[in-house]
Amino acid sequence: MDKKIINSISGRLSLRAPQRESLDALARAIEATGDRLLDPTHDIPAMLDAIKAEFSNLQDFEREFPSLCFALATGVGKTRLMGAFITYLYLAHGIKNFFVLAPNLTIYEKLIADFSPGTPKYVFKGISEFAIEAPVVITGDNYEQRGAQLSRDLLGDQQIVTVNIFNISKINSEVRGGKAPRIKRLSEYLGDSYFNYLASLPDLVLLMDESHRYRASAGVKALNEIKPIMGLELTATPFVETSRGTVPFQNVVVDYPLARAMDDGFVKEPAVVTQRNFDASQYSKEELETIKLMDGIRLHEATKVELITYAHESDVRVVKPFMLVIARDTTHATALKDKLETIFDGKYLGKVIQVDSSSKEEETVAALLNVESSDEPTEIVIHVNMLKEGWDVTNLYTIVPLRAANARTLIEQSIGRGLRLPYGKRTGVEPVDRLSIVAHDKFQEIVDEANNPDNPLRLKQLILDRPEDAIKTESVQVSSNINALVSGDETTGSAGTHYTPTLPAQPLFISEPEKKAAKAALAIIKEYQTKPQQAPTSKSLQSETLQQAMILAVKEHLTQGQQSLLEDEQQVDIADVVAKTTALVVNNTIDIPRIIVTPKGTVTSGYRTFTLDLTGIKGLKPQERALVSQSLQTNHQTEIGEGDSGNYEPIKENYILKKLFDYDDIPYDEHADLLYDLARQAVECLSTVNDEKDVINILQNQSDAIARLIHAQMDKHFYEEATEYEVEVRSGFTTLKDCSYTTAEDQDLKSYRDTVSDVSKIKQMLFGGFSKCLYPIQKFDSDTERRFSTILERDAIKWFKPAKGQFKMYYKRGTEHPEYVPDFVAETNDYVLMIETKSAQHRNQDQSWNEEVTEKMKAGVKWCLNASDYLKANGGKEWKYLLIPHDEVKEANTLSSFIAKFECQDQQP
Repeated sequence: MDKKIINSISGRLSLRAPQRESLDALARAIEATGDRLLDPTHDIPAMLDAIKAEFSNLQDFEREFPSLCFALATGVGKTRLMGAFITYLYLAHGIKNFFVLAPNLTIYEKLIADFSPGTPKYVFKGISEFAIEAPVVITGDNYEQRGAQLSRDLLGDQQIVTVNIFNISKINSEVRGGKAPRIKRLSEYLGDSYFNYLASLPDLVLLMDESHRYRASAGVKALNEIKPIMGLELTATPFVETSRGTVPFQNVVVDYPLARAMDDGFVKEPAVVTQRNFDASQYSKEELETIKLMDGIRLHEATKVELITYAHESDVRVVKPFMLVIARDTTHATALKDKLETIFDGKYLGKVIQVDSSSKEEETVAALLNVESSDEPTEIVIHVNMLKEGWDVTNLYTIVPLRAANARTLIEQSIGRGLRLPYGKRTGVEPVDRLSIVAHDKFQEIVDEANNPDNPLRLKQLILDRPEDAIKTESVQVSSNINALVSGDETTGSAGTHYTPTLPAQPLFISEPEKKAAKAALAIIKEYQTKPQQAPTSKSLQSETLQQAMILAVKEHLTQGQQSLLEDEQQVDIADVVAKTTALVVNNTIDIPRIIVTPKGTVTSGYRTFTLDLTGIKGLKPQERALVSQSLQTNHQTEIGEGDSGNYEPIKENYILKKLFDYDDIPYDEHADLLYDLARQAVECLSTVNDEKDVINILQNQSDAIARLIHAQMDKHFYEEATEYEVEVRSGFTTLKDCSYTTAEDQDLKSYRDTVSDVSKIKQMLFGGFSKCLYPIQKFDSDTERRFSTILERDAIKWFKPAKGQFKMYYKRGTEHPEYVPDFVAETNDYVLMIETKSAQHRNQDQSWNEEVTEKMKAGVKWCLNASDYLKANGGKEWKYLLIPHDEVKEANTLSSFIAKFECQDQQP
């Protein structure tokens, strides 16, 4: 298995862990057959036996050719994985011909776009081998002309990769019509059928998107005659429904179910919603339908507010959510559209679209894809059937099913349509990360089904089957080399695992009295780090004055009036111990000053007057009952809305002001006029679209959400102005903090030079064998970091990975200021380096770094400038900040070349 190629593809395409796992599985399957899997004359039963030995779950290919299924949950990225498969098979094995099957027109058109260069989601972006000669895309619409042209150009000596994309539903309809599919008919352009041309290729690989749609397909049976050397199937539902029940696939080699995707944060968290203490039997069918629609809209409007607030707080684009209503039939859908456009005083007039069999599929696809645009007015989509696969939008947040369906169907089909995350990852804000299914009448049934261990969707309960759950973990506390060289103690994990790393030298002290004196000396040295006037740097500890002072302090510490310790002191040369301990600290320390920057002189701050963005407030509606949302992943319940509080305010603005008073960062006395003005704007907005009673209801129940939105917008109008700033140095150097790691239990230390075969597990590993690291053991977050440590071991004088709290440095992220912990600190002959290595996934399309990386870089550069000013004035070294792309981390590169190429100055990467 060519790990270099796999690592390269994984890095250049920024594959997620399940995508990388799938690529590894394909390589393992080929390797298990001695590459005979790629031979068109292979013995299929022999191939099955060989691959079954590698994958215990595999039972049968279930095709007339070897076919492997990769079951990945919706939202993980199956199209990008297809691009990775094609790239790997071409680069590692020279395969040049691929046949991609789409189950419907939606996915067919999406695949054509994603395989076409220059499109936003181009699957080969970053693959240099395809930059000059991109794979040729041949489709079910142009294959006669394009395929004929290509066959003439190649003249039997193909050097170009071809990707044929066909819509299986078109082929199926032709077969059902009693005719041979057009692909099998004679073409005047080709002089033969395109089918026969493909069948003559010795290296054709078939890729099936949403392969559960092809199990009983007449079209696929016809395509068996192409005799591909191998099939690669991708699906989120690796089973088919028959009259005998659910039949799971027998050819699954990678199983990444929805439960793992939810745990890993790749998709929204689905939740079923009902009203508190709701009894569906008390309502007629029509009344129940109205209640579900009204509650769905209430939830939709509340979600809209939360999304706007989050966008303001985090300074990201605003996501426009929409609600999906699933109707019984076309007549029902039409009635629902009329109903939804007239209730709420026509608020949704022109904002509801009906998508069903009365529309052409091309028009349906266009309408659905447009809903994601923030400029498009649609907020409610009515659909008769559950939406098909391939509708790749991220802003579906509320689903109201109004057609008869069992709980499993609701879960399977509803969840699959709304799982994608608008920001590409979980935000930690529940309403932003939640997909809500309004199902008052099916609430308990859905909860029970989601908790059913036999549910083929493999929700939370089946997560126990994944390999990671069998790995026990422990907490490991790692002290710096200084402590290890003084005491000689081993590192022991919480589960009792002993780690014996290689230290750069033997422990300095043998006898217990010497160790006791050295520990006392370390304690005294630690006190000096907060006395920069006496010890501006660690090297100043070796001055004669401070050495004598420390000797006296150690003696006093050891005796403390106790005769036994005084006798120990007589057996120990205190001056020698202090000198050795001080030298140990100096040699194993990189001076990190503690720097505080504070405004000096006249400082003014506050909030400038502004006009509220009222978009999120206009749509708020009165709440009659509290809604209950229950997570299908964790079973956690959230009550949405507070009901009637019974508290009335004579001045409406006070409902909002009381909530704003809870924010500690707003001095009320100084900003009373502004706060009242903002609350007034919100109340006036509500009053223009609601009567008096409803305004009171909204303010009673939803003033907290209004206050959060106001607070988020206030942050954008905050100012602080100072005439100058003062840099105060609290410490000239700081001792290294202990590192805390969670790692796999009972494992051996790995050498930092060892290549990690499964990089997805690198965070479970501990590494040692260093000679220049200031800690005996380190843990890496990526294989890039491990490889960079090899460069530091070669080119640096000393280095380490900082623990949280080592710098107490912060950066701006929305309204928050999280701590920034850089990846590495290293010292060279001339400089001290603060180093950050970053994956290409953090780059924008124009190759600039994204906002979070940029803000971290700004904080790091500013810190380095202040540290340099102080240390150079006290005989120390200049600090530099490096921001290095992960694909530049190669052992052939030198640390000096990184400094020259990636030093950041003046807050620019």
